Amino acid sequence: MAKGLLQQATLRSTTLVVAESMLIVTAVTASVFAQVGSSGWQLLATGTLMPRVLLVTYVCQLCLYYNDLYDDPRVSADVRELLVRIVQALGATSLILSVLYFVFPTLILGDRVFVGAAFLGGTLVIAWRIGFAWAARRVAPRERLLIVGTNAAAVALTRELDAREDLGVQIVGFIDPSPTPEGVPHANVIGTIPDIPAIVRARAVDRVVVNLADARGRLPMDQLLQMKLAGVTFDHLASVYEEYTGKIAVENLRPSWLIFSPGFRTSAPRLAAKRAFDIAGALVGLAIAAPAIAVLAVAIKLTSPGPVFYRQPRVGRSGRIFKVVKLRSMRADAEAATGPVWARKDDDRVTRMGRLMRKTRLDELPQFWNVLRGDMSIVGPRPERPQFVRSLTRDIPFYGQRHVVKPGITGWAQVRYTYGATVEDAIEKLQYELYYIKHLSVSFDLFIIFETIKTVVMRAGH
Repeated sequence: MAKGLLQQATLRSTTLVVAESMLIVTAVTASVFAQVGSSGWQLLATGTLMPRVLLVTYVCQLCLYYNDLYDDPRVSADVRELLVRIVQALGATSLILSVLYFVFPTLILGDRVFVGAAFLGGTLVIAWRIGFAWAARRVAPRERLLIVGTNAAAVALTRELDAREDLGVQIVGFIDPSPTPEGVPHANVIGTIPDIPAIVRARAVDRVVVNLADARGRLPMDQLLQMKLAGVTFDHLASVYEEYTGKIAVENLRPSWLIFSPGFRTSAPRLAAKRAFDIAGALVGLAIAAPAIAVLAVAIKLTSPGPVFYRQPRVGRSGRIFKVVKLRSMRADAEAATGPVWARKDDDRVTRMGRLMRKTRLDELPQFWNVLRGDMSIVGPRPERPQFVRSLTRDIPFYGQRHVVKPGITGWAQVRYTYGATVEDAIEKLQYELYYIKHLSVSFDLFIIFETIKTVVMRAGH
């Protein structure tokens, strides 16, 4: 089975980090030698050069990361966008290093080292990125999939995979399980069930992906079993969708897939480790966030009438109701006339300070208190209001499963999707939340926290 989305992202990021570390170290070292000449060997021998070179490398890569150059493959595909992001990263690197050099002058490599290193390093990184993107599209091995089924779920998977060339997936075509294809142009339907073995051989298919919604009562399972025993590799469409998109498609999902699929293990030791992580993180978070909360509280009080904090009922683990604590980002009378309603894009109920806080998610800092109380986790599904949960549970299959874990201040859905304002948004977020619950781990939590910090720093939230 091909590597999942997170494994692929980790492999890609590791490759980029290692290669670019070497390029940046080379550029900085070459710049030092260009300025000081043979004296550079003495600096190298005494051990005073490399720590300062590695500091520049670390700061530069941190800035590259926060400009989405390690987790957004689409950036490398657009040369102009790539140039802009790298220039921005180098600018941020120079600012950070200037502050560090002002505080710790002994770290300075030389008067003109950074200029030369920035030019050489930037050129090397840009050339490397363009070459890496080309290789990922043309040279890297691609997994060839044959889709059995033609309904909306199969089409949705195809569209998502086609939009992500970096995943290394190619859809060979569709197998029509019925006389009337649904939603797929006839040109993309390349055969029927009996044609699968011949198509697999002729088109070098790696996996045949079967949509379970089409399987019940429509697919000849005895034929598929014979093909399986003959060497054809089959997989569920839901599993492949999860593997490549980082979410679990709830449309046409069968309970049997959830039951027999690996993951979804919320064991006592795992939850205990997560709780210990939450307590430590909440204590550190409150200590760090306290000054920011105080400043924001004053700003809220000065810019809009009403209380600084608000407490609102939310649904927690196993459906238990608790009151979440947040900094107020809307008018105090925001729902006086309408009652509970979804937040909207460009919502006129949001105050000026509220827009800033929502953009950076600073309004959620007081929720560390909810984490300490045990109502919430640092990472988990977004806590929703009881009124919305009742209607969404009724309208969306498997929605209630998101409450098997505690809700979180941040989460996989929050870093991968925007604030939800419709039932369709809730479905999309649920798909990410189910993926998170299935792959629950402290390491996954740490990955999400790093992504959240980047969102706050870059003001990329919605």
